[in-house]
Amino acid sequence: MKKLLGICLASWLALSTPIQVQARADQIQLQENHPQEYVVVKGDTLWDISGHFLKKPWRWPELWDVNPQIDDPHWIYPGDVLYLTWVNGQPKLRLKDNRMQPRARVSKLDNAIPAIPLKDLYAFLSDNVVLDDELLRLTPYVLGGRNARIISGAGDRIYARGEIDQGHIEQNVYRPAKEYIDPDTNELLGYELLKVAEARITALSDDITSLDLIKSREEVRVMDRVIPSPETRIQSVFYPAAAPVEVKGEILAVLRGVTKIGRYDAVAINRGNREGLKSGHVFIVSTRGETITDPLTKEKITLPAEEAGTLMIFKTFEKVSYGLVMTATNVLSIGDTVVSPDFESY
Repeated sequence: MKKLLGICLASWLALSTPIQVQARADQIQLQENHPQEYVVVKGDTLWDISGHFLKKPWRWPELWDVNPQIDDPHWIYPGDVLYLTWVNGQPKLRLKDNRMQPRARVSKLDNAIPAIPLKDLYAFLSDNVVLDDELLRLTPYVLGGRNARIISGAGDRIYARGEIDQGHIEQNVYRPAKEYIDPDTNELLGYELLKVAEARITALSDDITSLDLIKSREEVRVMDRVIPSPETRIQSVFYPAAAPVEVKGEILAVLRGVTKIGRYDAVAINRGNREGLKSGHVFIVSTRGETITDPLTKEKITLPAEEAGTLMIFKTFEKVSYGLVMTATNVLSIGDTVVSPDFESY
């Protein structure tokens, strides 16, 4: 059971590998008034930079892929000058050669230009987990704290019951916070758990584990869940690609708890690993058509859905995925639909 639970949890916690860039036969479409050169500034992302040149900025890997000078996108820095050229009939970005005007490179790697704004993702990558009903039942739960406490904090000892993976001394404590239901089928997709504390195993006795709380964001309570700390390095490089054309879904929730969704908000959608989604997959978001009253007939009319933004998947679970809204031309809402950028040609 311990081995089975460890394997299950590992599969749920592991971040999906980046999508490998696939060459496309169709021509990359450039913006009508695209620049010939661009000077990288602080705060830029590869998505943003490519948006100055491409009508579909998620195709930036194709804009950069044959350039040996930009082999690693994290080695582009503010102040670098990029220029547009053509290779075998395809537009490509290159780093302008400044060897005639040498200058010392003193920028730290942390200052390099990322693919997307990582600061908006780190908390969700490490602190949010979605487990299905069966796996949640297998997950160890908090019985209470020392001296019969029902709430505990950093420095306290707690006790958990269940089969804990003994190969991981470091554990995280999570609290079930939200239930995800598919709006179309009413299927229970899973439970979202939020990290409330970090703990370390101190003793094991049958199915009871003693843990010391190392850090706590909130008070640990009875029935909170104990899950091994993920060993996987947080993914920092994403290679966007169109989501599978047959996958269509809806926005289930916005992770920061607001009702209206805009650029760089993180959302949950009702599709995941079982539908073939991986981190890096891009969707077009369409708003639901408004309902208005026909001024002549007084009928209630639902207007057509309209394209209103794009989102990129950054973390997947079995039936649910998290995505970051990369562009928004209108306010997005829970219930808006997501489809592949290639859906129109499907």
